[in-house]
Amino acid sequence: MARRRHREVHRTQRTGWLRAAVLGANDGIVSTTSLIVGVAAAGSERSVILTAGVAGLVAGAMSMAAGEYVSVSSQADTERADLDRERKELETDIEYERKELANIYVKRGLDPSLASQVSDQLMAHDALGAHARDELGISDTLRARPIQAAVTSAITFAVGAAVPLPAVLFAPMSVLAYVAGFTALIFLASLGALAARAGGSHVARGSLRVVFWGAFAMLATGWIGTLFSS
Repeated sequence: MARRRHREVHRTQRTGWLRAAVLGANDGIVSTTSLIVGVAAAGSERSVILTAGVAGLVAGAMSMAAGEYVSVSSQADTERADLDRERKELETDIEYERKELANIYVKRGLDPSLASQVSDQLMAHDALGAHARDELGISDTLRARPIQAAVTSAITFAVGAAVPLPAVLFAPMSVLAYVAGFTALIFLASLGALAARAGGSHVARGSLRVVFWGAFAMLATGWIGTLFSS
């Protein structure tokens, strides 16, 4: 009888691009729709509302890309500096580094003799990689990737920001703000559910979380728009 193959699905490898994608799309939907709702509530013409929405899309996508690149680059710089320091320590005092790695394994539950054997073998195979992973917490899966984060954020923001634009083009002016807001909330609910499913967390909780804060932002900007209208 053939043995069934055991297949494991790990989601930690998705965290880098998933975080940037969810953040970008969520911010695109919420910020652009809120902008449209606020401008529409102020009694502006359709062309003005559309201009505001498109401008928000372009500016927001560029801002997200720049912000993600700068923040993730800072993380990458810190990782690089830690690795450089660790590399020098391995060159100058490898015996201390071997004992340091063994002590890490002892604290994780291995007996001292086995911890020393594991440390010796891992150091012989890839000393820097072992210290990066077990001492610094840096791995290829979770390593900072600035360009990936910037591109992902810009694209997903633009996609999210485009969600309310059809309402601006086709909805009657009397209900434009409501149609844009309702459309955005539907997409936010779907985005929260997809992100939760991809990350392996509770789908309903993830969906309700983004819908609540999205609705709050739209109501706030709509209220400000009515103040300018009055």
